[in-house]
Amino acid sequence: MQYEVLLTGHAGHDLGELYSYIAGHDSPGNAAHVLDRVEKALQSLSTFPERDSHPKELLALGIREYRQTFFKPYRLIYRIVEHKFYVYLIVDGRRDIQALLARRLFGD
Repeated sequence: MQYEVLLTGHAGHDLGELYSYIAGHDSPGNAAHVLDRVEKALQSLSTFPERDSHPKELLALGIREYRQTFFKPYRLIYRIVEHKFYVYLIVDGRRDIQALLARRLFGD
């Protein structure tokens, strides 16, 4: 079964910022490569998104409806709803994920 992949507005913004940062600090070619790898990670989720782990930051709060996949050092955090999965966060895993998730998911 194929799942539909949907980026939230925040996740789309994350991709734009990621591209701009890498293009500005490294090269546009490397930025395009990273976006291609993120896209492939998302496409692979479309066939079996339940295979990935739950973010430990959310598990600590007892929240199990979100999952994550990695393209190191990047983390993609998503939620499955029926036959769709919504990507909420695409971020460098070295950042303060707890704070980002609190703002993004809970509006803190």
